[in-house]
Amino acid sequence: MTAQALIDTARALVAGDKGLLAMDESNATCHKRFAKLGIPQTEDARRDWRELIVTAPNLGASISGAILFDETIRQRTKSGASFVSVLSGAGIIPGIKVDTGAKPLAGHPGETVTEGLDGLRERLAEYAGMGARFAKWRGVITPGTGLPSRACIEVNAHALARYAALCQEAGLVPIVEPEVLMEGGHSLARCAEITEETLHAVFAQLRRQGVLLEGMLLKPNMVLPGQDSPKQESVEEVADATVSCLRRTVPAAVPGIAFLSGGQSAQLASARLNAMNARAGSRLPWALAFSYSRAVQQPALDAWKGDAANVAVAQQALVHRARCNQAARRGAYDARADAPVPG
Repeated sequence: MTAQALIDTARALVAGDKGLLAMDESNATCHKRFAKLGIPQTEDARRDWRELIVTAPNLGASISGAILFDETIRQRTKSGASFVSVLSGAGIIPGIKVDTGAKPLAGHPGETVTEGLDGLRERLAEYAGMGARFAKWRGVITPGTGLPSRACIEVNAHALARYAALCQEAGLVPIVEPEVLMEGGHSLARCAEITEETLHAVFAQLRRQGVLLEGMLLKPNMVLPGQDSPKQESVEEVADATVSCLRRTVPAAVPGIAFLSGGQSAQLASARLNAMNARAGSRLPWALAFSYSRAVQQPALDAWKGDAANVAVAQQALVHRARCNQAARRGAYDARADAPVPG
């Protein structure tokens, strides 16, 4: 694939005020969410849930791409159509999660490094042959007392860059996801400090690995106080801190930034994205979009509960949340008309 094709796909993923749907949960994570609602933790239930998502009417009006899990990209609807073909038919670009998860980082208690580089070239070729046009890899940075270490930041930045280079070699747009976790009691200022250091390291490694910045997307955390912090800043303060951090670290060549939700509530994730776009969006060099999982899916999962009779209402909840985030990209999301938003 040519450089221009990579650029075109990256731009398409953030075009039209749309965003990405991250439906790449591992089976174990999916089962945890099912268990809380009494949904059977089986392959059939996973397939039914994913079919509900990919067949949701008009989802493509607000979702540009869907990140799939290895099992999901191989699954089909009950009528026999592949999920990839259903998504493509709806105008949604199929993508794939390719890392194999965060594992303990030797010599650094409490920290992890994401694995999956071994054999990645061959796996990327297989996924491209199945119709995937982009991929995703997540690196995890954990705040804490004396954490993160420089070693943790550097090893995850290096892995993200090697993954991104292999993706572009295979003709897939890499989504680069360095996530500073929101768990803990750290302050907004501390999150900003860690996020800035992490993003500087990531882009330094991307340059060293020769990654085409115009043909990739960044999927970072928002700059947030830890969920246990006694001070929880307002929506506007979070928006300003996040934009300030990104201005200092993300090159203008990157076409878009698609935030992860990271455990935020659906309404709060929309409100914070909205504030960024309303307050600064028109003056930024890159699009500010979304790549949410729970913040789009959870209301639909709560409505479905594993019952086929609830599919239609669950799909309505899914599409509603996608539309809310599309409005947030325009700075036009009305939290008061959706649900109360703290902060």
